[in-house]
Order: sequence, then C-alpha cells, then structure tokens
Amino acid sequence: MHADWAEETFAALRQKGHRSGGARHAVIELLSRQSCCLTAQEIFDRLRAADSPVGLASVYRTLDQLSKDGFLQKIELGAGTTRYEPLHRGGEHHHHLVCDTCGKVEAFSDERLEQALHRVEQQTGYSVAGHDVVLRGACRDCAS
Repeated sequence: MHADWAEETFAALRQKGHRSGGARHAVIELLSRQSCCLTAQEIFDRLRAADSPVGLASVYRTLDQLSKDGFLQKIELGAGTTRYEPLHRGGEHHHHLVCDTCGKVEAFSDERLEQALHRVEQQTGYSVAGHDVVLRGACRDCAS
C-alpha cells in the first residue's frame, strides 16, 4: 500500500548505520502493505502465516526500535494493547474507530476534523507536533 514508506524507512535506517536484519525487513514490508494499525501479535501471526521465521521477541524489538527512530506511531486504543502503524513524512494519517464490544478497529479520515484541530492549534498558540483521534463505541455489527 505504501511502498514509498518502506523504501524511505530502509534508506533512513541504512543512513543511521542500522544493519539490514531479516526481522526488521519483514516487519517493515508487512506494515507497508497494511491500511491500519496492528498489534505486535497480529504482525507476528501474519508473518508466521507467510512462513517467515521471525520470532515474537524480534517483532517486539523491531517495533520498539522503529518507534524510537520515528518510523512508527504507537497507538494506545485501550485494554493495555498497543498498535503500530507507519508514520508518513508528508503528514498523511488517519484516525481510529474502536468497537468496545468486539474490539474491531477501523480507520477513518475527515478533512473537517483536521481543519477543526488546526483551528484549535491557532487559537491556543500551541505548535502541535501530532495528534491521535480515537472514537469508541459499537460497530454496525455489534450495535444491531
């Protein structure tokens, strides 16, 4: 989905002197094809389903390093679970809807919401570096 993010991330890691490890490569490639955030366990499960020999500890180490280096956004959606998704240099991002019943997470974007957040930044004088919007409730399936 965002091969450019993967290429930029690989190039930046090489520039920082990071080795090109198999786990890092597999995690970056997988995340570049996702449309929304994933947990470490979901990443591990998808890699395992693709016959990747990457271990769960390596997935966690890779996610931690990529987050520290500014390539991934850590998203806390409640219930003690952390999710991860690529941080795009151009500021492209989305927000999340979380079903409190089944745990489903869906992405959404809304230009008017972004404009409202920008107005808050202007009104308060804050220089906002980033933001997360998480809306909680019941998905269509659980609401019926």
